[in-house]
Amino acid sequence: MPADRSDQAIAARMADAFRRIGRERMAGIAVSNPALEVEVVGARRWQGRWLGILITPWCMNLVLLPDEETPAGQERVFHRFPSGDYAFLPGCEPEIGGYLSCALLSPLFQFAAQDGARATAEAALAALMSPPLATAAQDKPERHESVLRAPLSRRGFLAGGLFRS
Repeated sequence: MPADRSDQAIAARMADAFRRIGRERMAGIAVSNPALEVEVVGARRWQGRWLGILITPWCMNLVLLPDEETPAGQERVFHRFPSGDYAFLPGCEPEIGGYLSCALLSPLFQFAAQDGARATAEAALAALMSPPLATAAQDKPERHESVLRAPLSRRGFLAGGLFRS
């Protein structure tokens, strides 16, 4: 990877790499949304790695660039975020070197314009950095225990009464 590792420089090189891929490998494919362009959203450092969401006309991916070289030949790598564990696949492009990507959406025909795709990418980053909703439920076990302690008839169970509040 080239020497300049600032967040903006990395995002610019990644966008350039995927614009080239769009021209060379993805030109004319049926899954491309012509209303979208290549953009990197939310470029930042996170736990010693560069993190961002890559929007292209054909996909939206969470992308990680490790500080060290990405191992070649590895099929999947898992990374933990506040919201959970995610599987990434390795890739390599001359402009950026080795990287890891986690598919979020493909194809992207639900977006009529770049603004909608960008807003979705920003929301995905916010969700990625938030603890899962299950954690909030675990913080209040007394509610769940009281529901399960109440006697439940077979008729109540079959009518969905197991999860009543």
